[in-house]
Amino acid sequence: MHITILYRGSLISCNYGCEYCPFAKKQQSAAELAIDRQEVEKFVDWIAENSQHEFSVLFTPWGEALIHKWYQQALIRLTQMPHVSKAAIQTNLSCKLDWLKKCNQEKLSLWATFHPEWVNCHSFLSQCLELNHLGVSFSVGVVGFPQFKAQINYLRQQLPNNIYLWINAVKKELPNLSDEDRAFFQDIDPFYELNTQHYPSLGKTCRAGKSLISVDGEGTMKRCHFIKAPIGNIYAHDWETALFERLCINETCHCHIGYVHLDYLELEQVFGDGILERIPHNWHYN
Repeated sequence: MHITILYRGSLISCNYGCEYCPFAKKQQSAAELAIDRQEVEKFVDWIAENSQHEFSVLFTPWGEALIHKWYQQALIRLTQMPHVSKAAIQTNLSCKLDWLKKCNQEKLSLWATFHPEWVNCHSFLSQCLELNHLGVSFSVGVVGFPQFKAQINYLRQQLPNNIYLWINAVKKELPNLSDEDRAFFQDIDPFYELNTQHYPSLGKTCRAGKSLISVDGEGTMKRCHFIKAPIGNIYAHDWETALFERLCINETCHCHIGYVHLDYLELEQVFGDGILERIPHNWHYN
């Protein structure tokens, strides 16, 4: 069976401090970070032990993970496992990149987000070009605020055409966007409008809970990040019995890592095997 895991451990700290970001609003002690490290290493060990399944893993930390070596090591290990088809992570790309050479590039993907108020375009672009040189699969994202338009335009012009630059729609700000702003975002990201919706999900079938699960540092399994009720624990002997089709209990779903798994949207036709790292199938910017 192929199982996709959205992993979010105890990490809640970041080296950036964006005002609009709901995550990473505190610093963590060495002891707290040590707990996160133990959790990540235990999780990777569990993946190694369960070779009867094929896994795809996306790390979605509440903070910046790749500045910590245990996340780098986790990706190195996961990409070397025969029964892992993909290992991906969300990152601000502020870490050093030398460790990437130890990964199996064919299985590694990065979801890289540009934060104009914390890093300049040239520094971020340099990291992106290094990724491209190394042959690492990655997408680049920017939060869709109009004040970032100049930086977004520069980034799009300088990135290779094979790199997808997506705009993360700020849902509550959509009524305040001008037609010009919206057209600009749509030109940069042809799939921008997909991310502006609150998709009806109540009573709809979804891969979450069946072939996709959310896992926290203690191993608690949930359908996804947006339904809080636990369905089991991966460290229990009977964890596999929790995997079966369920109807969504939320009214709507509006985050990419959620709605892309709704069956009726058929977004695998848009993203293909790049659905976790947010890369459209056969992407090329015109």
